[in-house]
Parts: sequence; C-alpha cells; structure tokens
Amino acid sequence: MKRVFLTVLDATGTGNAPDAAAYGDEGSNTLGHVIEKCHPCLPNMARMGLGRIPGTGYAYDGAVYGAYGRAIEQSAGKDTTSGHWELTGVRVKQAFPVFPDGFPREFIEAFENAIGYKTLGNKPASGTVILEELGKRHMEEKAPIVYTSGDSVFQIACHEEIFPPEQLYAFCRTARGMLQGPLGVGRVIARPFIGTPGNFTRTGRRRDFSMPPCGRTLCDAVKEAGLESIGVGKIEDIMAEQGLTKTDHAAGNPACIDSLIRFMKTDFTGLCFTNLVDTDSVYGHRNDPEGFAKALEYFDARLPEMTELLGDEDLMIITADHGCDPCDVSTDHTRETVPVLAYCKGMNKAVDLGTRNTYADVAATCAEWLGLEERFEAKSFAGELRS
Repeated sequence: MKRVFLTVLDATGTGNAPDAAAYGDEGSNTLGHVIEKCHPCLPNMARMGLGRIPGTGYAYDGAVYGAYGRAIEQSAGKDTTSGHWELTGVRVKQAFPVFPDGFPREFIEAFENAIGYKTLGNKPASGTVILEELGKRHMEEKAPIVYTSGDSVFQIACHEEIFPPEQLYAFCRTARGMLQGPLGVGRVIARPFIGTPGNFTRTGRRRDFSMPPCGRTLCDAVKEAGLESIGVGKIEDIMAEQGLTKTDHAAGNPACIDSLIRFMKTDFTGLCFTNLVDTDSVYGHRNDPEGFAKALEYFDARLPEMTELLGDEDLMIITADHGCDPCDVSTDHTRETVPVLAYCKGMNKAVDLGTRNTYADVAATCAEWLGLEERFEAKSFAGELRS
C-alpha cells in the first residue's frame, strides 16, 4: 500500500518569482513577511526544513528531518487554477483573461437574460467591501452581485435568503457555460452570504466552477491506473471534478485537516490531494498577516497527527500554489516561488531539494512514488528522498 498526501497551503509563497516584476509583484514575499511581522511558532514545519528555504527567514537551529526546497511556476498567471494544475503536471501557456474594467456590457446583458434577473456591480472589488456597498440593494432588488478581482474570476454573491445556494450554483453553471473563448475566466465562483445590512457574513457554501484542465493531470494518471484519487476541500472544484475517485468538499482549514486525517486512517493505495484555503481567502486577500500567521500555527500544531499516521510506504508533500502577500498594498495574488516540504517515515536527515524549475516536479515525484510512468516533462525528486 503506497499513499501520497499532497497538501496545498493556499497562497503561501516564499518570495517573488524571477518574473515577478512582469506581474507588478517585485518584492512580494508572503511567508517571509508574515514571519517577519508576526513571528509565528512553526516548530514542526521547521523540523522538515522550512527555515532553510530561501526567503522564509524562519529562525531554527535544531535538527532537520525532511526534504525542503522551493519551486518556480512556469504557467502564465498567478491563479489558483494554474497553480494547482501545474502541481499536477499541466502548465498553462496562456494566462486566463482578467477584467480590470469589469465584463463587457453585452455579456452582462446576455447573462441577465439567461438567468432572468438584473445584476449589480460588474467591477473589481473586495468580496467583503462589495457586500457592504451593494448587499442592501441586492436584498431589496433581488439582483445578484457580480464582480471580479485581479485574478481571472467571475464571482456571484447572493444572500442565502434571497437566492438559496442551489439557485446561486445554477447561476454559476450558466455563467461557466457562457464564459468561454476570449471570456474564458479560470473560475466562476459562488459567494453565498447571510446577515443584515452592516453585518453581512460569507458562508462556507462557496463553490468554484473551473475550466477543465487543459491536459492530462496527475489525478487522471492515478485514477486511470486503478488507484484512489481523493480530493479534499475545493480540489474537486479546481480540477472540475476530473480525475478524482472520491471527494470531500469540506470548508475551512480545520474541517479540511479533519477530513485529511480521516482519509489517512483508511487503507488505500493512491493520492490524497488537499487544499487548505484559509490562508488565501480569509487572510491573504484581506491583508491580515496576524490571521495568516495563526492559520499557519494551527496547521503546524496538527502536523504531528498527520506524520504519526504515515505508513512505511507513504509520502507527505506540503506546498503552495502562488502567493498572496497580506503585507502588500494590494489584495490580489502575487507571483512567487512556493515552498516544497517532503517527508516519509524513517527520514533521519535533511535533504536540500534546491530550487525546482517547475511546480510539475511535485507531480513527477508523486507519480514515481506510486509506481506510475508519467513524469509530466518534469524531474522527480523521489529518489533523493529514498537515498
């Protein structure tokens, strides 16, 4: 029984990528700035080598038992979708379109006709700010709020008492079908909320409707080999439900970690792919380094539960998909390298993985560990772990 547990600490970048200036992100360093400002206590990731990754600045002088490094994104863009796809071996050659001035009026009119309701917004905005601005009108006029950001997203916010989540999801499926070609955003996102004017709160029933992966992924390879390919959190949304045999759409880091641990307690051969979104959606996008630091501490505190459940042939990899520097003036994603931490039972030394040229090295490593032939035009580091 061989298992790989691949966990994404969403938006936990380790310093600006070589091409960060082209994205307006020179100087960004999500993890480094959070550590510098908030001094989180992360002893378990430190033992795996976190502090030895360039850019983190985490002070630790104890012994390291694990593999550590960082990876550079080759895909165009700095989006959740492209980051996760590249982690599973698929590089996005052309960035998904963004709409800094909102979506074309003709599209909005066509969308309104398709769903039978007028809409509000249609501009880049913070998800919490736009609720403060338009939430009351939304409730009075029964008009869905549509908005975007610096990412390739079309977001629809609806109060659950005005439009129940299933109706909101139907709106999103309609938008997903219409947003193709030049309008083909990476994700259509359902943003349900509750509350009263001045006290709105987004709920855990968010759903993402992604483009299907533009190539064969690690998840596809694992499933086609007859192995389990499990998605936890929003993985099923990011992968458009492709290449998965089981899913648990848990919401929030505590629930996702609980789900991951439940799967670790079961017998299976294959991949368990988990996204921990809070560092991105709750703290990164809201410029909250203190909350970001606490989320990292929570994950680190639960890490021993996970490592104790690793079997003799299991592999754990912890990484990220992009940055979202909460100390930056922007609330958008940032083009950064990402950490790569790897551990298997019995490791008794430190292994420096260096700087990997592509996130897809993670996919190649997972595939080799599980005995699959695919390498996704990348370089596996599985052999370095075994040696």
